[in-house]
Amino acid sequence: QVQLVESGGGLVQPGGSLRLSCAASGSIFSIGAMGWYRQAPGKQRELVASITSGDSINYTDSLKGRFTISRDNAKNTVYLQMNSLKPEDTAVYYCNAAHGPVVAGRHTRDAWGRGTLVTVSS
Repeated sequence: QVQLVESGGGLVQPGGSLRLSCAASGSIFSIGAMGWYRQAPGKQRELVASITSGDSINYTDSLKGRFTISRDNAKNTVYLQMNSLKPEDTAVYYCNAAHGPVVAGRHTRDAWGRGTLVTVSS
């Protein structure tokens, strides 16, 4: 019972920056980790970055240094700061939350936002 709403997508020129937001509601206490994924046209959805409840952060190697994930617990919001954007970054970006009861060290539920489109073009 977690709901996620992404915002902040849009059109940006190569080399520009964009900040995405993901607002969570519902059973916030049960969230163990949140992450950003993206899916480009004709491509499989891939992990961009994730952050756990213990503030452990993971980035896709190719994006490390350009993208930054952060969290504001007071606002129940996760952010993705995207810098030095390239045309190949064009994709629908989705917010994800792993939550619910933990079985064998893994949360049993996943929540997904509907996505926000990021287009990098001149």
